[in-house]
Amino acid sequence: MGDILGYARVSTGDQDIAGQTLRLEQAGAIRVFSDIRSGKSMDRPGLTALIDFARKGDTLAIVRLDRLGRSLAELLSTVAMLKERGIALLSLEEKIDTSSAAGELVFHVFGAIAHFERRLISERTRDGIAAARAKGKRPGRQPLDQAKVDAAMTLIAAGSSPSEAARQLGLGRSTLYREMRRLGITRPG
Repeated sequence: MGDILGYARVSTGDQDIAGQTLRLEQAGAIRVFSDIRSGKSMDRPGLTALIDFARKGDTLAIVRLDRLGRSLAELLSTVAMLKERGIALLSLEEKIDTSSAAGELVFHVFGAIAHFERRLISERTRDGIAAARAKGKRPGRQPLDQAKVDAAMTLIAAGSSPSEAARQLGLGRSTLYREMRRLGITRPG
């Protein structure tokens, strides 16, 4: 029987990988490899290092399937590559262990359900946008009211804080700071 090797991934440096690492170690991982990368990126040095380190009979453990791949095709491709190398996949959240035939079947069923769910969400979103357009609405972020931005800049120039100006004019504070950066205006202070 091989070793359990953990793989943890977060999308940004703001997120904490410690929770995933702890769960993987509790599941028996002798070593945890990690990446701080978006799921969109296939350049994952931590995953590559894990695969290079792993031997036939080892198990790659993850907390959730979405840590390993963003799409069903990506997950299936990764699992096929692992299978070729004799490495099993263990997903703690979904309770999937591809070292058994039943676990492999469950993986494919979960993958198909997840794909179906994403397609349904996509179709509902498209339908909702079409319905909004039919009612004459413009989906998405509304255009910024330049008159309000100009008035806010005048208030700030007159000594109001950006927070006060945003509140008085009904603008978001972050929107106002973004516009100040865009215009090269530094915070009064």
